[in-house]
Amino acid sequence: MKEDEDLEATLLAEGEPAAADTAGSTYALVCALLASLTSIIYGYNRGVMSGAQKFVQDDLGVSDRQLEVLIGATSVYSLVGSLAAGWACDRAGRRRTVALSAVMFLVGSALTAAANGYAALMAGQLVAGVACGFGLVVAPVYISEIAPASSRGFLSSIPEIAGNSGILLSYIADFALAGIPKTLNWRLMIGIGAVPPLFLAAAAMLVMPETPRWLVLHGHPDDARRVLARTAGDADRRLQEIVTSVQEATKQAGSGASSTSVWREILIRPTPAVRRVMLAILGLQFFQQACGVAALVLYAPRVFSHVGITSERAVLGATVLLGAAKTVSIVVPLFLADSLGRRPMLLASAGGMATSLLVLGLSVRAPTAATTWWAAATCVAAAAVFMATFSLGFGPVIWMYGSEILPLRLRAQGTGVGTAVNRVMSAAVGMTFISLYEAVGMAGSFYIFAACAAAAWVFVYACLPETKGRSLEEMEALFDAGAAPSSPASTS
Repeated sequence: MKEDEDLEATLLAEGEPAAADTAGSTYALVCALLASLTSIIYGYNRGVMSGAQKFVQDDLGVSDRQLEVLIGATSVYSLVGSLAAGWACDRAGRRRTVALSAVMFLVGSALTAAANGYAALMAGQLVAGVACGFGLVVAPVYISEIAPASSRGFLSSIPEIAGNSGILLSYIADFALAGIPKTLNWRLMIGIGAVPPLFLAAAAMLVMPETPRWLVLHGHPDDARRVLARTAGDADRRLQEIVTSVQEATKQAGSGASSTSVWREILIRPTPAVRRVMLAILGLQFFQQACGVAALVLYAPRVFSHVGITSERAVLGATVLLGAAKTVSIVVPLFLADSLGRRPMLLASAGGMATSLLVLGLSVRAPTAATTWWAAATCVAAAAVFMATFSLGFGPVIWMYGSEILPLRLRAQGTGVGTAVNRVMSAAVGMTFISLYEAVGMAGSFYIFAACAAAAWVFVYACLPETKGRSLEEMEALFDAGAAPSSPASTS
């Protein structure tokens, strides 16, 4: 057993996938792609209001302040969903939670598209927002538990790629449908989002397996072994590792996997290792949204109009460019997360975000900037670079990092807590951006976001150890109080 583990460690350290992992990589990839449909749907629901908001205002008479609350409230609702999703993942299972999120996405999109007033819009966004919270939690948890260790970084990047693809598709739909009557165009833009959940709900119940770790945790080792035989190759050894991890977790938790004991260990009496894990997760989730990505995703047309891009189609076209930059760049972490490592990608991302946000602020600061073509070009280019550098690290890597460092007994609930912080910050940005730039100016707003991105770089450098190549069962030891943040990953 020890010799086998040493052999696998050597292979991983040299960058070669272990044979046991390679055998199940195709099946694990299919499972990851299906789970990532929740992220495509989330991205579409998140981005579609960027182009649809003007038409919603014109058709239903919604004010700027009402719109700001409507858009930000979706993140508040997703906070509720993210907290409930951790409980659902532990009780009902990861697979059933994927199906539940799909049903809620379907209902939320349909209600919003059929709305005939502000109250109905809020009701539709309530359901869609809760679904967003579920999708943000369940996809990374499911993939981190179904993926072999050697390809976990690759597979865990897929939800973020899917989410960015969903945002890009929503921008394209906004651009394509903008020319039809305003009483219909925004309804079609939003209503299209009700189609993919139908497929996802069926796939979750008929095709996707439950994760081996959840099955072991709930007393189904034989079922877990059958799943491992298709995803990990060396099923017996993997199963024994998981069983041992669950047994140790049960001893530490005392009362087992009860919801009360999980919350106590996360929030009330965490061990030093768990405290450090939660600090890493909460810090990453906070800084991801504090850098202002939601402002550009949701309000890019307003930013571009501020620098003199007045044509409606030109504004929406520039917004599509942002979505394309964000989506194309997200492919890079897919191939580098398992070779380059998490820390270098996060540091490069934070540095790029801080620089591009500073340039973006400078491009909109002068009163005469709205009349100059170079200010408009610089604004669009800086926004595109920000989206690209965000997607190189802080977009996808924080989700894979958070889902892999949590102990099994805490993974679903801990991911839910981290996602809740993410949603609070997203809501804060979404609900205050119009008021913020009216108070401190458009340039001042982006200077604040740039300072947050710089603070994120310091946080990553000081607090986050490398996790590349480690098994999920090794993470708690890595986060013991004595582990150095800059220590290289090891698989021994």
